[in-house]
Amino acid sequence: MAQRAKAVICREWNKPVVVEEVQVEAPKRGEVMMKVAACGVCHSDLSATNGTLPLPPPLVLGHEGAGTVVEVGEGVTDLQEGDRVMTSFIPQCGRCRFCMTGQAALCDEHAKVYFSLPDGTTRVKDAGGNPVHIFSGCGAMAEYTTMHRNSLVKIEKDIPLDRAALVSCGVMTGVGAAINTAKVEPGSSAVVFGAGGVGLNVIQGCVLAGADTVIAVDLVDKKLEFAQQFGATHTVNPKTDGDAVTKVVELTGGGADYAFECVGLGATITDAFKAVRKGGMAVIVGVSSPTEQASLPAVFITSTEKTIKGSWYGSGRVNVDFPRLLHLYQSGRLKLDELVTNTYPVDEAPRAFEDLQKGVNARGVIVF
Repeated sequence: MAQRAKAVICREWNKPVVVEEVQVEAPKRGEVMMKVAACGVCHSDLSATNGTLPLPPPLVLGHEGAGTVVEVGEGVTDLQEGDRVMTSFIPQCGRCRFCMTGQAALCDEHAKVYFSLPDGTTRVKDAGGNPVHIFSGCGAMAEYTTMHRNSLVKIEKDIPLDRAALVSCGVMTGVGAAINTAKVEPGSSAVVFGAGGVGLNVIQGCVLAGADTVIAVDLVDKKLEFAQQFGATHTVNPKTDGDAVTKVVELTGGGADYAFECVGLGATITDAFKAVRKGGMAVIVGVSSPTEQASLPAVFITSTEKTIKGSWYGSGRVNVDFPRLLHLYQSGRLKLDELVTNTYPVDEAPRAFEDLQKGVNARGVIVF
């Protein structure tokens, strides 16, 4: 059955988001309607509002969500009304080459859901009856959303949904980059460029993996304070502490074993490469504009045997990793409560995005 819902929409790039009432249509074959409980306000959502991610407006934002199933479409047999679920902005089909070889974060289905469902349509219409796109096949920044089954993961009923939502993007991306992509070793050293929501989770991923030295680099002192709460042993603000690469080399005695770039800028990608020791690994996590370029000294790639490695969605296999991460939270080893700096009702979504731009939150969450 169709549902009326308030939704957070990007109507025009470089303009504030708006909250509108939309109609969310019932699920078709292979789809599920979810009543959304909470949705994190991720930097990728901000990037979709300014064209860094060139997704066409109008666009219902949100991909870091959790909620309850209210209706299932034909052919969906493993979910039912009342089940609690989390969103995965990369659907994992289980059939393509990448899913079959343990690289589910690279699932071929993702290319079909940048701003729609896999069939190229959307189940959202605005007040005028016009179709509205949905961010990464999710559109989770709304009271209801209809998604493909492959973009949802069932979770246990005792998990707080406003905490589970965080795992579906920022935590999976950050912790996964450290544990899955880089495979950080105990006793090692790491530097994290960018201490936003993803960077904080890279930091706690490095801590979980047993890194001995974890350096956070950011231009905002408030973010560096958050970084210390999540396990950073050292902080560097290039505005006051000088060149970040020089400081990292000094603190680690020649360069970090691992560097994580969580900003998405060519300059910081170059810094991450320079900040690792010979034989070290620079992991690129930040989502860049399609036009962004990084310049690296080619001769040093050869002569230093450094590795440059991309990390997409924390190299996550969500059906395996989501439950593991939630178990770590339940056992007190993964910080989720500390991530939530502020919560916002949906009508205050524009303020949530303003706060994101200002860097005042570890993570802001819209709660329904």
